[in-house]
Amino acid sequence: MREKEKVKFLLKFLHRLYGYSNKKKNNPFLVLISTLLSQRTRDETTDAATERIFSVYNTPKEFSDAPLEELENLIKPVGFYHVKAKRIKQISSILIDRFNGIVPNNIEELLTLPGVGRKTANCVLAFGFDIPALPVDTHVHRISNRLGLVKTKEPYKTEIELTKIAPIEELCFLNTFMVKFGREICKPIGPRCYDCGVRDACDYFEREKN
Repeated sequence: MREKEKVKFLLKFLHRLYGYSNKKKNNPFLVLISTLLSQRTRDETTDAATERIFSVYNTPKEFSDAPLEELENLIKPVGFYHVKAKRIKQISSILIDRFNGIVPNNIEELLTLPGVGRKTANCVLAFGFDIPALPVDTHVHRISNRLGLVKTKEPYKTEIELTKIAPIEELCFLNTFMVKFGREICKPIGPRCYDCGVRDACDYFEREKN
């Protein structure tokens, strides 16, 4: 099965498993801050910290003016909360000084913000602006290589190769539900291959069963 056929097969399975995304466009600034907080942090912790901090502050100006210690207290216990609080203030100031307090909607400008890599930038585009983009985290990278959709060593190359073969309108869905699939079935250690509906198209399963 060729790569494009495998992507269609995977998407059909993920839609059957998880349905269709009802994703709504969110506040790009909230998406940006939440994604920064999520780095090396569990989802539940990230969600709670995002809710706490946005219950007090809302705009880049408010974040920029906020006392650093208060930001740190609000985002605990996310990983590296001291560093992330400083970064939030930095980014907020840059948004005010360079972008009139507005989060840019293109990857080139997003990548100029401190601590913002391609995954974070693509999350902002996809979930903040509803612009087709493919954030690649460890789950997307691992599953894509296991299945044989791509043969890459780095998430950036996975992003490039996967966007060549996946339908553009499915990119946001693909990220959201490959992450869920990676947590529930195609796990980093001990993947549940015999519970997987795409095992017959999976290079990893083919190797392991022989």
